[in-house]
Amino acid sequence: MTALDTGAAQVAVPVQPVRQRPSRRRRTGWSGYLFVSGYTVLLVAFGIFPTLYAFFLALTNDRGQFTGLNQFVKVFGDYRFLPAFLNIGVYLVMWLASLIVLTVVVAVVLRSRMKPGLSAVFRFLYYVPGALAGVASVLVWLFMLDPAVSPASWLLESLGFDSFAAVLAPGDLPVIFVLIAFWTGAGGWIVVMYGALNNIPDEVLEAARMDGAGPWRSAWNVQIPMIRKWIAYMAILAFAAGTQLFVEPQLLQTASLGRVSPTWSPNQLAYVYAFQHGDFNGAAAISIFLLALGLLAAGLLVTRSDLFTVEES
Repeated sequence: MTALDTGAAQVAVPVQPVRQRPSRRRRTGWSGYLFVSGYTVLLVAFGIFPTLYAFFLALTNDRGQFTGLNQFVKVFGDYRFLPAFLNIGVYLVMWLASLIVLTVVVAVVLRSRMKPGLSAVFRFLYYVPGALAGVASVLVWLFMLDPAVSPASWLLESLGFDSFAAVLAPGDLPVIFVLIAFWTGAGGWIVVMYGALNNIPDEVLEAARMDGAGPWRSAWNVQIPMIRKWIAYMAILAFAAGTQLFVEPQLLQTASLGRVSPTWSPNQLAYVYAFQHGDFNGAAAISIFLLALGLLAAGLLVTRSDLFTVEES
């Protein structure tokens, strides 16, 4: 009860108890769990569970008996194992170097040295090849790399490639796969890097100009350091995708009638183990080697770039 002074008398007015509503933070928390629940279910079903099953296969034989590290020793001793990982290593070095350097440079040019309308047109054109499926992009490049039918046959012949077999020389395969990967994947990352550059406050760039920094010095000393986490994120995903190279060498191997090795990449070697030899345990061991390689590289990039460090505002 509370008393109100009406001038003549005090009137007692009952006070209704105030109901406590759920806090906004609690509602937001449940909403967050709801949004991530779908992805979590898919991650467990198609990510974590298959990984655990691969570990089980890699540590057992075809009868389900525990064999320890025997499967890993077996595949490591295969004469095709080290060449396959060496091939993918050369490809990854070339792929990551070209991707990081060229996408960041192109994004900086589009953001700082080009009018917004023209920049939007170029971003769209860069992104278009990414709309093609992996198989379709490889088929396009098969057409482009054959001097007999390619519209760029004059360029291929000037480089000394007078036949499709000459183009598919073993030493040239990493370059071909990098060209295919860059053509299909770089456009999307250019858009991502452009968006990251847009997050840099204009006041920061204006302060750099007032300090006498030109466009390229501003890019090197201000813009690129401020998007280093995005660059690390791109490198992690590109590395993970690069270790899984399969479609490109497999289609080239088929199109060249066996001129490309059917075990050029580790994924191809795992495919041969599983579906030609019926050795799923050995294939699982190769997949674990690839998983360990990807986790090691991701761990190094995350720790070196402070990817998950929250900066105090």
